[in-house]
Amino acid sequence: MKLAQSHRLAPPGSAAGAEPRLTSWRVSTGGMATAESKAASADSELQHSFGLGGVGFDFLPLELPGVDPSLPTGPQTKLPVIGLESAGPLPVVDDRGADAPRSPAEPVPNRGPGEIWLDGDVILCVCPDCSAPMSVRFWLMLADCWRCGASIELSEEQERQVQQLLAERQRQAAAPAQAPRPPAPRASAAKNDSPKQPLAPPARPAAERFRGAPRPEPAAPARPRPPRPEPPAQSPPAQPAAPTSAPPARNSAHHAGRTNNVPPPRVLHHEPWLKHLLNDTPAWFISMLLHLVAFTVLALLFTDEESSIFGRNILLSTNYGRNRTEGGDTIAYPPDERAEFDLPLPSKADLNDNRQRNVLLAAAQDARELRLDDDTPNLPNLQAVKVAIGRADGFTHAVASRDPRLRTELVKQEGGTTLTEAAVARGLRWLSAHQNADGSWSIAGFSRAGDCECSGDGVYRTKSPGTALAMLPFLGAGQTHLAGKYKDTVSRGLRWLIENQKENGDLRAGSNGNEGMYTHGQAAIVLCEAFAMTGDEELRVPAQKAINFVAAAQYNDGGWRYQPGPRNQQSDTSVVGWQLMALQSARAANLTVPEETWARADLYLDGVQHQNGALYSYQSRSGPTPTMTAEGLLCRMYLGWKNDRPALLAGATYLAEDHLPSRSDPNIYYWYYGTQVLHHLGGPQWDEWNRRMRDVLVISQETRGHAAGSWRADGQHGSAGGRIYMTSLAVCTLEVYYRHLPLYRQLELGK
Repeated sequence: MKLAQSHRLAPPGSAAGAEPRLTSWRVSTGGMATAESKAASADSELQHSFGLGGVGFDFLPLELPGVDPSLPTGPQTKLPVIGLESAGPLPVVDDRGADAPRSPAEPVPNRGPGEIWLDGDVILCVCPDCSAPMSVRFWLMLADCWRCGASIELSEEQERQVQQLLAERQRQAAAPAQAPRPPAPRASAAKNDSPKQPLAPPARPAAERFRGAPRPEPAAPARPRPPRPEPPAQSPPAQPAAPTSAPPARNSAHHAGRTNNVPPPRVLHHEPWLKHLLNDTPAWFISMLLHLVAFTVLALLFTDEESSIFGRNILLSTNYGRNRTEGGDTIAYPPDERAEFDLPLPSKADLNDNRQRNVLLAAAQDARELRLDDDTPNLPNLQAVKVAIGRADGFTHAVASRDPRLRTELVKQEGGTTLTEAAVARGLRWLSAHQNADGSWSIAGFSRAGDCECSGDGVYRTKSPGTALAMLPFLGAGQTHLAGKYKDTVSRGLRWLIENQKENGDLRAGSNGNEGMYTHGQAAIVLCEAFAMTGDEELRVPAQKAINFVAAAQYNDGGWRYQPGPRNQQSDTSVVGWQLMALQSARAANLTVPEETWARADLYLDGVQHQNGALYSYQSRSGPTPTMTAEGLLCRMYLGWKNDRPALLAGATYLAEDHLPSRSDPNIYYWYYGTQVLHHLGGPQWDEWNRRMRDVLVISQETRGHAAGSWRADGQHGSAGGRIYMTSLAVCTLEVYYRHLPLYRQLELGK
């Protein structure tokens, strides 16, 4: 038989004035106690509770593995006698004894690795190596083990758990406080009441380990460890400790048998207000104040540059002037002092403004997510890539500029900024988070629809439209299934497209409505670009089949429309643009494209052109629009028009001077095509268009909640395509600086 002490809270329905914490003793019978216990199928535990609410016995299943044979057992064993009038501490009984060694892997009771909880004002977690409790420094998201010295960093999911726990505690603190209850009488200590460590319940199965936690070392030979120190018991925060208080008054009949050794009641003195304040203040807040004071004192002491406490000095400015303002002088950073930023900053950025500076620093950090080192596996020789870009004629090696190792140089040269690259990184992060488990994307409902406030804002119920669209910006950023931060995301998406492709090359996967040929054209671009970027032979056949389907689906007038042809119906320029872009991607990947297909598409564009090819319409019987003009001009570029053709220059002027991007008239479909046309041409018109386009897209990107990183479904086609459509095309538009090589000029890159 073994005796163990434990504490438990009184039930919510206990009488007013009852002590909220009860003391209980457990009597456990082992396998050698009695004949009756031997016959039982499992050990049992007798729990005896003492408190103002009465005395009760609970028979509970014994949860502790093993019984220490050194403890007394047998039917003659008696319970220790405990004096209820004593003011001394209760004895702590442990089956192992005070000097027994502790196992280094003993877990925190009822807590597993990865779990976060609050103990009073302290945030705790479990050490992944020795299972000891660890206090978390929330402002640093770090925790250090007091026993083994392991250090872990909290993941984003665990940070959210901590914030939820703190918010729940604030809500409970804001609720009306319950009436204070008088302290319970303290019982006298029993004989042989030397304090011992309490028994621990069995360990829970280990969950997944913390991100960043050190890997466990191979098991060493067991050796006894000294007993770990017991953390001091914390009293409930709403009830301060009162060590000098006496038991509450009782009636005379109840006290008739009291002995004279009970100390007389003492008057409860009020504790100093500072002690109350320190007891009620969270430990992290006190630590923060102490650190703040310490750093302030050190900053005042070490003012000269040679005495820097950080071991090095950060030079903010070597040559600065003073700008006169109404409030006095302000120090201005020199225009070239931007050591933290390796990409251009917006022309109106003010580094003297702390808020702007912090925003730009955060953007620079996000922009670095997509870059790779030269030693990243599965990437070609960097010098060979630069040579290919220098020899590119606009059709061959058209996607070589997507190499992430060249990102900084190309963004600088072609007109991007730190903010545009950060927007691309944030958009890809959002798209990756909303990929379905099977590798697809859903326009009408995301994989996290249950907890995502931005879900279900499109109309298409099949998965192929969202998958084809979402894959385009990943490949545009140089992310493939072989290399890049999102290689797993791209791999799952490619697998879904190939598994759902029909034998004749059809990639619509059940999307047989008006979106059908749009979906196939975009999915064909994905397969062709992935093959061109990696040379993976497993993609050759699926990509070629997709191009064969495009050629076979051409209408008799030379164009394409919602359903595959051949048909005698009239095509439309919107669908034609995506099919010709797929054929262009196939040509860049050295796949087979029938020349007849190109020639017939050229004839179709002749039928929808206006002003000798400067403007274009949706169909021959309708008038020209900026959107169809941008799409028609890009198709003409792929079909071989030179950059000195008057119609091409006139159409570009029409776009750049009369129809610049504007937040008041959002049209991501038009901006996507117009950006490509003017980037290929270059010059002052591209510079003006680029400034307007990048500002509008960066400003309109969502920054809060589940939608952060995406674009709201606005403008033409926005309600049908939803956030997947808007975000995919917006990211592709901001990738224009490296997504395709310019058709009419060669890029010169540094050695």
